[in-house]
Amino acid sequence: MTMTDRDNVPLPDTPRHPESPAMDGHADEGTEAASPAAKAISQGARQEGAEGNATDRQGPPETDQFDEAGYGPEPAAREPAFNLPSSLVWILTVLVVIHAVRTYLLSVEIDDELIFNFAFLPARYDHPLAEQGLAWLWTPVTYSFLHGSWEHLIFNAFWMLAFGAPVVRRIGAGRLAVFWCLSAIAAVGLHLALHWGDMTVVIGASGVVAGLMGAAARFVFSPSGRISRQFAHRNPLLTIKEALSNRSVLFFAGVWFATNLLIGLGMFTLDGGAGIAWEAHIGGFLFGFLFFGLIDPQDGYGGRAQQD
Repeated sequence: MTMTDRDNVPLPDTPRHPESPAMDGHADEGTEAASPAAKAISQGARQEGAEGNATDRQGPPETDQFDEAGYGPEPAAREPAFNLPSSLVWILTVLVVIHAVRTYLLSVEIDDELIFNFAFLPARYDHPLAEQGLAWLWTPVTYSFLHGSWEHLIFNAFWMLAFGAPVVRRIGAGRLAVFWCLSAIAAVGLHLALHWGDMTVVIGASGVVAGLMGAAARFVFSPSGRISRQFAHRNPLLTIKEALSNRSVLFFAGVWFATNLLIGLGMFTLDGGAGIAWEAHIGGFLFGFLFFGLIDPQDGYGGRAQQD
């Protein structure tokens, strides 16, 4: 989430294994013939060995490897480095395309007009809504698709991949769309309450990313505190009380809030000196943490596949 003051944006309405060799049961060449008893013992051993190999090849029966609490198994082997839900890939593609078009194809004047009509501007709500266009209606969501720089976009994309993937695997693409809109609104809602009438525009998906972090904190941590990229989305959803009693959740949230406090104190800025709307980050995180249970499937994940 970034705040930019784009030349004092005008008021509303202003344009701007290899396999073992097969055993054939014959004696090796150059050896003497074995006695009948030896042959019987040898054949029995070969048969037993063959049955053992067959058992090894077959392996144990497949089971749902979840404990009584519903947590998935700890990863025993290396997990795939890239295994992203398709809907998340599409969202990132859209964000990249939008920023590329704005950066390389649009003139400054047209981009300024686009920013005015699709970025979030607190000052809109300080004026009678009936006396202006409808930008106030969609900008609490559309601002999340705009970014101030490639640095800003790449930063948001990194954290979206880290925390968005388990959330999307859990709730699917449809609920993701609802979550995106509501977390975006919650993010700028808190920002608006603290910056009423401000003329500085707010753009970026950081509020939504913070919402994904808050939502993930409710289920991604196993009892050992580890996070499995492969099974984290199948963990049971913690209640708010359980989450606040979980050391891993508390440590994660503490670090997160401390980082945003430092941002609020002005210790971090984006490329070009643009400020960071840290209040919107908090609004998004609180929405994801407190209200994710309303979007999470009511019958639990239950191992069923979600369409991403």
